[in-house]
Amino acid sequence: MSSINRILIANRGEIALRALRTIKEMGKEAVVVYSKADQEASYVEMADIAICIGRDISANSYLNIPAIISAAELAQCDAIFPGYGFLSENQDFVEICQAHQIKFIGPSLENMRLMADKSQAKEVMKRAGVPVVPGGDGALQDEKEAQQIADEIGYPVILKAAAGGGGRGMRIVNNPQELQQAYIAASNEALSAFGDGTMYIEKYIKNPRHIEVQILADKHGNVIHVGERDCSLQRRHQKLIEESPAEFLDAQTREKLLQTATKAAKAINYQSAGTFEFLVDSDKNFYFMEMNTRLQVEHTVSEMVSGLDIIEMMIKIEEGAYLPNQDDVTLKGHAIECRITAEDPHKFYPTPGKITHLITPGGRNVRLDSHIYCGYTIPKYYDSLIAKLIVWGEDRQRAIAKMKEALREFKIEGIKSTIDFHIDMMDNVDFITNNFDTKYLEK
Repeated sequence: MSSINRILIANRGEIALRALRTIKEMGKEAVVVYSKADQEASYVEMADIAICIGRDISANSYLNIPAIISAAELAQCDAIFPGYGFLSENQDFVEICQAHQIKFIGPSLENMRLMADKSQAKEVMKRAGVPVVPGGDGALQDEKEAQQIADEIGYPVILKAAAGGGGRGMRIVNNPQELQQAYIAASNEALSAFGDGTMYIEKYIKNPRHIEVQILADKHGNVIHVGERDCSLQRRHQKLIEESPAEFLDAQTREKLLQTATKAAKAINYQSAGTFEFLVDSDKNFYFMEMNTRLQVEHTVSEMVSGLDIIEMMIKIEEGAYLPNQDDVTLKGHAIECRITAEDPHKFYPTPGKITHLITPGGRNVRLDSHIYCGYTIPKYYDSLIAKLIVWGEDRQRAIAKMKEALREFKIEGIKSTIDFHIDMMDNVDFITNNFDTKYLEK
């Protein structure tokens, strides 16, 4: 094993603090980078070394590869932990880390390349025997080809950006008359967001559940899963509430899903933490959607039901450690995560500003991942996520009750937040009875 001693965290906000805690618990040194807008962040003081890498906007700071590499070299870091978002799936960044002999705590460049293009990933999964949504064989040439495939597989269809994410570059098309305009709009949006307007097309699965499997894979060919998560409660393709296990699944479907994800990871010789995302229809048929070659925001619920620290596992994998056996991973109880954002709880528009009063929840099996404090000013330049509230209960009913009480304890003043939205959801009959899908909030 090659030991890692000093790790640079190439991220901000709650995930920077979350990673810092694990790194220091492991007896390693944590280096944080920050923008001018984040200079008052709590983790800046907590780090062994903190380095300012640029001005406010992401392009000048958290997406500034030369500045981050320079900071890593200045601080003599062995490795970089990317978190999620920003540079976490940037292939150029991984390649540059390698060139500078800095370990990237994540999958190999080959893994990332293979899964980055969704149409290519779909082909790889088909060859590995993983069920995929019916659609085109790869990237579309133009809207005429899209029309031809749509006629073959039948409407409704969904157009997706090959390099997409977060719901951008995505359009649902219900009939032939809508297709041309939808194709142009989605392609232009993808070009603007990702610098790549390439599209692909597949059958649109009505009223699906969004179920994902957390896997871990070491450098010795061993793969284990850490159960599945139900991420179906979404708004505009953005997840709001996640839970594990997915009680929507029966035991037979669950086992088949978990084994399929494990088999898929082995088929591509995957290394590190990763997530296979599936759409599951009302008949419990599941279809591969995409693989995220990074840590997920909602990794916390998998940690709560397993007792594992997934970031610690990622670091150990990069050091060359062997994973435990699948039989040694015990999944028990039920965990729920609510994403708390600095947004209006009804209209969901961002509300950055200064926190004037803060009371945080606590108690047995209540976890809060957050970097905010009373007097902290939430910058306007970044994602509006300010906290992740996670609870564990013996079963789903107990977890919902615990989450409701934790949310009621949680007080943030000076800005608007989505706490009230989540309180309403914990009282929602459809949520309580597990009667929802990915389109529930839109309906």
